[in-house]
Amino acid sequence: MKAIRGATTIKADKAEFIKEEVGKLLNEIMQKNALLKEQIICIMFSSTEDIKSFYPAKAAREAGFEGCALYSSSEPEILGSLKLCIRVMMLVESDNLVSHVYLNEAKRLRPDISQNINIALDGPAGSGKSTLAKAIAKDYDILYLDTGAMYRAVALHCINNGVDVSNEQQVKLALNDVDIKVVYKDGEQINLLNGKNVNLLIRSNEVSMAASTVAVHPCTREKMVLLQREIAKNVSCVLDGRDIGTNVLPYAKFKFFITASAEVRAERRYKESVQKGYKYSYESILKDIISRDEQDKNRLYAPLRVADDAIIVDTSNMTESQVLAYIKNKIQEKV
Repeated sequence: MKAIRGATTIKADKAEFIKEEVGKLLNEIMQKNALLKEQIICIMFSSTEDIKSFYPAKAAREAGFEGCALYSSSEPEILGSLKLCIRVMMLVESDNLVSHVYLNEAKRLRPDISQNINIALDGPAGSGKSTLAKAIAKDYDILYLDTGAMYRAVALHCINNGVDVSNEQQVKLALNDVDIKVVYKDGEQINLLNGKNVNLLIRSNEVSMAASTVAVHPCTREKMVLLQREIAKNVSCVLDGRDIGTNVLPYAKFKFFITASAEVRAERRYKESVQKGYKYSYESILKDIISRDEQDKNRLYAPLRVADDAIIVDTSNMTESQVLAYIKNKIQEKV
């Protein structure tokens, strides 16, 4: 079950205005969330004390939403609060990502979810940015786009087809046979390489190193960046990578550079590899991380660097919950 929030305002306390705006609000929620009326469990309204002429729940029934439970309540008067405002909470049976809807003057109530926002997280391998990006996306109920997985899929294709990932001409030719699609199912990003789910195959150390090499080539980055920008243009989302804030989404409102010492990052990767059944030593992982850092920082096209307007977050001595709280606090400061 998902909860979808929304709100709107009316011009004056008149029945026709309430009916019109409630209908608009509910239909906008239905459209943005690709809902069918039979998926709605209940709709709960609350309205400011200055709305008395017509119940929003009755307006919803007249707008055709009579097949679910409907409730209306009045909010206590709060000094300085938005006037003539109707809020809604819709409970639905859906596995889709939620899009909350705020119309008219009510957009001021929640600019963080009433506007399309993009959050860019950059940083070196093992800094914790992917885990953080997923947590942010879950908390804000927005899309998490694992950009690194897209490059890994290209690398996997090259490995499977004997392509030298350091040879740009070979990679460019191979890209003609690469079809990458990103779909979401039950809150998980599914990476399809030529129609096949490769989520597990792209997480090996071999693919990781090859992805860093293949990502150096402008031809690879241009193809991936176009796809990533198209996704970010249409939905609120969190993206993590090496050049999100500097190249992919340079105009993102929220940018963070997530980092940690090489030793801490190697220890994290070592623990992950043990859990997944891979037999890599801590020393080999540390060596790979240091090598990858140098490669990412010194590549000619879109190297790893801190965006001028990014906030640097060193996670070496922070827990995941501490980092998440810090990031969310910084986001709220800019909303």
